[in-house]
Amino acid sequence: MNTLTTTPPRPRTPAGHSTVLGVHGAEGQTGWKAFYTRRELASPTEAVEWATLPPGAVSGEHRHTRTEEIYLILDGNGEFFLNGAPHPVSRGTLALTTPGNTHGLRNTGNTTLNWWVIETLTPRAQNALNRTDHTETAPMPAQIFDLNTVPRIDTKGTFDGPLTAVERHTLTTGQALTLGEDATEIAGFLNQGTAELAFPGSTARIEAPTAFLVPAGATATFTPETGGELFTVELRIALP
Repeated sequence: MNTLTTTPPRPRTPAGHSTVLGVHGAEGQTGWKAFYTRRELASPTEAVEWATLPPGAVSGEHRHTRTEEIYLILDGNGEFFLNGAPHPVSRGTLALTTPGNTHGLRNTGNTTLNWWVIETLTPRAQNALNRTDHTETAPMPAQIFDLNTVPRIDTKGTFDGPLTAVERHTLTTGQALTLGEDATEIAGFLNQGTAELAFPGSTARIEAPTAFLVPAGATATFTPETGGELFTVELRIALP
């Protein structure tokens, strides 16, 4: 199990991240870290990542042609550009971007803007890689949600790849949460607080910001030591 543990203070920055200049053609810099890539993941997922923008910085607008991607805002305030139109975002904003759409992000606040990024292959892209049928299809609509209002989003109807649901959990001290599914791996991000994460035969104390992965077929018990905020994403092992 890979975990990443740091001691806050703000801006909350995972250890060992890289600085990227001119991301997606924009001036300035951003911070980036890959928690898991296709080498560690059983689902058709390219990467589970974290990124950050300093005040005033931009992650340039770009178009996806083979992958579906979520941006989940963890901290800060900004504007998410979807097909050129700006949308205000803050902690808990979830953007689902599908192939054929363009997106970008600008930090409009006075503090760092942090977000969680998960990029997955569509069935069409997976078929192309396998040299099987990859018929062109019309792009699905992109969507923006507020997880503070609706804490669980089923991505069916927007995504057709492995990413099936995104959920925000607000937990109280000692309130245990069991994570695990037979045909789905669970990516988790502890955004606030501390917790005990227990797998059969292994237990770890984790502190925000921390990413973790529950493999398909495994079960983990997540027990907060303090009240906190946890985001989880469900990633199917096999595409339909």
